[in-house]
Amino acid sequence: MHRVWLGSGALAGALAVALSAWVAHGAPALLDAARLGMVGNAATMLGWHAPALLATGLWTERRAGRLPHLAGGAFALGLLLFCGGVFGAVQDVRLGPAAPVGGSLLIGGWLLLLLAALRR
Repeated sequence: MHRVWLGSGALAGALAVALSAWVAHGAPALLDAARLGMVGNAATMLGWHAPALLATGLWTERRAGRLPHLAGGAFALGLLLFCGGVFGAVQDVRLGPAAPVGGSLLIGGWLLLLLAALRR
C-alpha cells in the first residue's frame, strides 16, 4: 500500500508544478483574477500535500500501523475533493460541500499523522 501513497504524492507534486506554470503563463488569458486565485490555491494545496503523501508512503513502508494509512487516505481523498470542488467552482459547476469537506480531510490527515507519531 505504501506505493499508492508514494505514487499519489508524486502525482500531486507534478500537478502542483503544472498548475502553477499554467497559472503563471497560460491561465491569465483565460480566467479572471478571482478564478486565477482559486486555481492558484488548489495548486498550493497540491504542493503542500505532495510531501505529506510521500512521507506517509515512506512511513508505511518502514513501520506497521493503521493511522498512517488512514492519514494517506485522508490526504488523497481530501485533495481530490478540495481540488475538484475548486476546479468545479472555477467553471461554475457547484459540487456542494466538496471543497470544505476536502479541506477538513486534509486537516484530519495531519492530525492522524500526529497521533501516529505520538504512539511511537
